[in-house]
Amino acid sequence: MKLWLRVFLTGFALWLLTVVVTFATGNPNLIPTLVLLGSFLVPVTFVLWAFTRRHSSEVTSELLFSTFVTGGVLGVLAASLLETYLLHPNPLFFLGVGLIEEAAKLAALAFLCRRLQHKFAIDGIILGASVGFGFAAFESAGYAFTALFTQQGLSLMTLVETELLRGVLAPVGHGLWTAIVGGVLFSASGSRHFALTWRLLGTYLGVAVLHAFWDGWQSIAQVITDIARDPHLFTLLSWGGLVGVSLVGIAWLLVVRRQADREVYAPLWRIPVAR
Repeated sequence: MKLWLRVFLTGFALWLLTVVVTFATGNPNLIPTLVLLGSFLVPVTFVLWAFTRRHSSEVTSELLFSTFVTGGVLGVLAASLLETYLLHPNPLFFLGVGLIEEAAKLAALAFLCRRLQHKFAIDGIILGASVGFGFAAFESAGYAFTALFTQQGLSLMTLVETELLRGVLAPVGHGLWTAIVGGVLFSASGSRHFALTWRLLGTYLGVAVLHAFWDGWQSIAQVITDIARDPHLFTLLSWGGLVGVSLVGIAWLLVVRRQADREVYAPLWRIPVAR
């Protein structure tokens, strides 16, 4: 059995066991275990799966750990600071969130990978995903912990529901967006140093817009529902919009991945065949 699958199955079993014991005993000391297992399981699994597809030996397990933990924490802290002091409630709020969080993750990725001698796009996708999933894991832990507190008191059920929902959506969120930008960042670097190109800028703005639609789609769905005066539309529009944004992101990543493969195998195409 592959390592990533073994980690996922073991982690999921431990999370379920923790849920059962926490509900059975009501022991608050188990809540941190529940939050951490639920928030980190899917991100860690996807990073391990992506790691097996790296191209360069420079992409070590130490670098992967650094991008996941350090990159994730730096991204969350930078985004929190900037959003607190720069954003105010307005129609463009979610676009501001997308621009800030994607910039924070991109900066963390570039900083942590600046010393790589060779920058292959496929490795940029993997390391970008690692930063994005690290960001998602720490962010999800915060959301899960906050969900515990309700007006009726502590609610373990709300915490579990939040972790399940964010776990299901994690693969098409932060990890996906930063993987796209990471692939383009590395692809644009013809030397040891990262280069700021129009393609990179356009990609960053594009994933920020995807991020904004992802965060703000429920508000858009509510406005459309109110105009149509049909309450049944809300659920359909909410999930339909998220699926649409996810499909756009996945298709975009596949394009970046295809370009990365051409970059890796291009030297082989130039080797003359002996006759």
